[in-house]
Amino acid sequence: MISTTSASLAGLGLTSFLSATILPMSSEAMLAGMAAAKAAPVSALLLVAGVGNTLGSCVNWLLGRGIEHFRGRRWFPVSDTQLDRAQERYNRWGWPSLMLSWVPLIGDPLTVVAGLMRTPFLLFLTVVAVAKFGRYAMLLWLIG
Repeated sequence: MISTTSASLAGLGLTSFLSATILPMSSEAMLAGMAAAKAAPVSALLLVAGVGNTLGSCVNWLLGRGIEHFRGRRWFPVSDTQLDRAQERYNRWGWPSLMLSWVPLIGDPLTVVAGLMRTPFLLFLTVVAVAKFGRYAMLLWLIG
């Protein structure tokens, strides 16, 4: 039988994963609620949320790797101009901009563009994991 703690952590992991993709979700409220309720040890909360969110960003990176295939299609949600602008900005700031991958509204598209721009996966994974875990660690520290 699955314990309540395990089920809660699984829910946190799924929410953290999905919130890192291009889906409009937020995992911070769930993490904060679980931390305030002491639903699991802080280290477990940090690990599950950080891994889930980082893996979601990896999905974005993979989407970015294949995005050029769909460029210019009528149904594609991003115009050529928007895609070109995103590439120009990423070229300007490079992989260090991935430290902003945790920021709402810009972080998810940034991880897609990193895949489009062929940022090496190990570099991507390292920088994004530091950013994601750092954000969750700060949130957990603030909650106390």
